[in-house]
Amino acid sequence: MPSLKSIRKRINSVKNTQKITRAMKLVAAARLRRAQETILASRPYAESLERVIAELAARTDREAHDLLAERDGDRTQLIVLTSDRGLAGSFNAQITRHVAGMYAGELEGKEAALRVVGKKGHEYFKRRAVDIHSYDAAPTPDDALEFSRTMSARVIDDFGGKSVDRVYLVYNRFRSAISQDVTAQQLLPVVPKAYEAEESPSDFLYEPSRADVLDHLLPLYVQIQIYRAALESIASELGSRMSAMDGATRNAGEMIEQLSLQYNRARQAAITKELLEITSGAESLKG
Repeated sequence: MPSLKSIRKRINSVKNTQKITRAMKLVAAARLRRAQETILASRPYAESLERVIAELAARTDREAHDLLAERDGDRTQLIVLTSDRGLAGSFNAQITRHVAGMYAGELEGKEAALRVVGKKGHEYFKRRAVDIHSYDAAPTPDDALEFSRTMSARVIDDFGGKSVDRVYLVYNRFRSAISQDVTAQQLLPVVPKAYEAEESPSDFLYEPSRADVLDHLLPLYVQIQIYRAALESIASELGSRMSAMDGATRNAGEMIEQLSLQYNRARQAAITKELLEITSGAESLKG
């Protein structure tokens, strides 16, 4: 049986760990609320842009626009959004598993490359036989917009230069603090959202022309999609970390209870042993 001193050291160690996990949970919860507010604030603009592009694409020749034109080639590029930090449950693992599944499935035998975002994803994929075009640190709420501008410029150059035929975004879509869905979204060529006839906006007079307006909006649309994916990934990471730290805090509490019970039993056994020794000594003196 472990000594009382070693059990006390373990209890203190677990208590210190519990303080850290509880603090990390509270920090993640506070940051998650702000991230959710940012996602909600960005949705009306993104949805309005989607409707305008859908309206314009339905009334113009898609093949006349580089970012809308479908291609027959199989060269694919994946923008994979992970995190720089761990202790976030299965947040990074489910992304890397999904991408590995894509390589073993629809991308098998095809030319595919990655643009990895986040240290954890880079550490995973650099040990695999995959082509990594670039690596960037995971965006934060403060620099997510600048990140989306830079990344959209890269992939538009790749697609416009005919070096890739399709570009996908792979990220965790935020549902709730305990639920995130891995999403593989085609970014290029742009696939306009389909609307029912009664939902479609009325026709407007566009200046200088529908085609010119669409050429201007399509790069902006790509940027906004990357921006939204970055915000979703940030919120998903925080939600996953909050859940993981909540579970770790509860597990630490259960471990403290078990160790305390073990400590009390060991202490009781030591006291009983001392009493028996005292009693035996007293009896021997009487004899």
